[in-house]
Amino acid sequence: MDVTDFDFELPEELIAQDPPPERGGSRLLVLDRGTGIVRDAMFADIGRYLSTGDLLVLNTTRVFPARLIGRRDPTGGAGGRHRAT
Repeated sequence: MDVTDFDFELPEELIAQDPPPERGGSRLLVLDRGTGIVRDAMFADIGRYLSTGDLLVLNTTRVFPARLIGRRDPTGGAGGRHRAT
């Protein structure tokens, strides 16, 4: 795996800094696997996209401020160009 595959620009203004004011107000990206069409929706409408027998897996982890410092083997050089703040 090449770590540069994960290197991309993401403007800071596109990263949510706070939760939405209303529960369910989060945005939802929906892919129609049959047509390949992608559309924006609201998480509150997720029931429209689920059918009987579907499995919904929820991720209840939380993000916390962290910084990981590493060294490259065998050169010992500093790893990564980006820092989490």
